[in-house]
Amino acid sequence: MTRAVPVDLVTCSGSGLDPHISPSAAEYQVARIAKANDMSESGVREIINKCTSDRFLGIFGEKTVNVLKVNLMLDGILTE
Repeated sequence: MTRAVPVDLVTCSGSGLDPHISPSAAEYQVARIAKANDMSESGVREIINKCTSDRFLGIFGEKTVNVLKVNLMLDGILTE
């Protein structure tokens, strides 16, 4: 079964200046991240959940995942 690539992985800047992606874009990469870091997929999801911010004031914008924070946690540099 093939999955559709989340739109923000295709349309957002590749410059790395914006350290946030959508939760669906993060989920799309879980298996690859787990394999690359010799971790379980559930462990990667736990880190992603810790790095996910809700909508601003609960109504504006969308949930986002802070990729920089995820990477720092995967490397053991940041714990929370």
